Amino acid sequence: MSEPIPFTHHVDGERLSGLVGGGEPARATVVLLHGAGNGSKERLVPWLEEFAALGCRALAFDFSGHGESTGALRESSLRRRFEQAVSVIDARARVDGPLVLVGFSMSGQTVADLVRHYGDRVAALGLCAPAVYAAEAWDVPFGDGDGRFSAIIRRPGSWRAAPALEVLRAYEGRAVLAVPGTDEVIPPAVTEAVSAALARRAQFTHWQLPEAEHRLGLWFRDRPHDRREFASAVLTGLGEQGWTATRAWVAEQLPEGRTVATSTFLTGGWSAQLRRLTLDDGTELALRSFVQPFFRRHAPGLLAREAGILTLLAGQEGVPAAELIGVDATGEHCDHPSLLMSVLPGRVRVDEGELDARVDLLAAQLARIHRVVPEERPRPYQAWTSPERVAAPQGALWERAVEVIRRDPPPYDGCFLHRDFHPGNVLFTGTGAGLRISGVVDWVETSWGPADLDVAHCSTALALLYGAEYGLGFGERYAARGGRRLAEGPDHLYWRLLDALAYASDAAKLAGPWRELGRTDLTPEVLGGRLETYVTGLMERYG
Repeated sequence: MSEPIPFTHHVDGERLSGLVGGGEPARATVVLLHGAGNGSKERLVPWLEEFAALGCRALAFDFSGHGESTGALRESSLRRRFEQAVSVIDARARVDGPLVLVGFSMSGQTVADLVRHYGDRVAALGLCAPAVYAAEAWDVPFGDGDGRFSAIIRRPGSWRAAPALEVLRAYEGRAVLAVPGTDEVIPPAVTEAVSAALARRAQFTHWQLPEAEHRLGLWFRDRPHDRREFASAVLTGLGEQGWTATRAWVAEQLPEGRTVATSTFLTGGWSAQLRRLTLDDGTELALRSFVQPFFRRHAPGLLAREAGILTLLAGQEGVPAAELIGVDATGEHCDHPSLLMSVLPGRVRVDEGELDARVDLLAAQLARIHRVVPEERPRPYQAWTSPERVAAPQGALWERAVEVIRRDPPPYDGCFLHRDFHPGNVLFTGTGAGLRISGVVDWVETSWGPADLDVAHCSTALALLYGAEYGLGFGERYAARGGRRLAEGPDHLYWRLLDALAYASDAAKLAGPWRELGRTDLTPEVLGGRLETYVTGLMERYG
């Protein structure tokens, strides 16, 4: 294999030193971006050779202030790194070919900036222990470690509103995230946020490296097998956004002669990716795929359970659920564990129009679900928090609330639970006198337990969406529409708080899909205030 060829590139008053490998024609141009500190292109030479061997043109260069490029590192910035990368790519990459971006550490931010700039031209990402930064840090020179840039990035949580995360949430191509077992540079919460962002729409693989530390460039350099595996993973399904195996599996589930004409994302959920598949005859199907590491681990149980429940509900009147088409719960045939089903009419509504009528319909629908009698009971319910796991704000209110659930669960007369029933999992059609619930979705958490728990979960969501009064009053609406008898006093309070306290640390997590549906008013401050008011009301009413 030929050695990488050196090149120089002039931009921004600097002379950048680079290397390029691979020939033409090429599958794609791979751009390798080193990290901060003493990072340089020299660490990336094995990667150039790896991607060239896989049929790609690959290039790497030293940002200004690094390696053999001119300039002072203290004068550089995230903006300058981005502009230098764009200049090199525009000069060295084919304009009619796909781009593959591989970034280490600080260049995680640069990769996101390039995705925003080049859009659909970016076919795949490889991110190795990536960092993302607050918007206000983008223009600020790095300095010598004691200036404004350092002050910004050291401020706790400054990265949480990073524009890079929004870019990654919208990215739909192939993405592989390499995560070291020990990272003394990137906080775990940053890595979790990047992983969750990529899992929203990308064909995503979260690759854990238990023995590695932050400097993954050095780690991969000495492990050619792992390096080759990572490079191959990044290029998987190139040109098809990485969904090669899933496409083939879906094709096998369709009626003979039918094909998928279009695929679009559906909004409103956060645990799985959901796509609307339109066939060549106009038929619409929904494809649910578990991509996030946590849900992928639990997918065999979750999807097998949902497949069984959809089959059960096919014979039930009054519970509008999708028709099961096929399921690959373990991901044996698909790129990720997946379930294919029919598309129900209607849409999720989290607006405030016809609110009281919609809440009454929710209460009646939940009461009907609780009257389902399966031949075989689903698994017992699982609590989503415990006194030891609650991360509530400080204060007497929260301490008292946690004490309420520091006991054995109250006795209950069990029933069939949806377990994740809330406005985001219900579809509506019509308006006025024609307003109807047309579908209930997301049956992966179906359980056997107290009706109070389903009422509690929907109540928490209503309180966050519309204010504490809607959460506090949902139990009465449920009872008035034929619901099961709920516990009283402290016993009912236990179930309500067992649900509400699960969101004490991050109510905004539950509201992410609601903001996608237009509820941009649901800021963390609004949600935190509503949850506190709701918990206060529960303690006063049932305590």
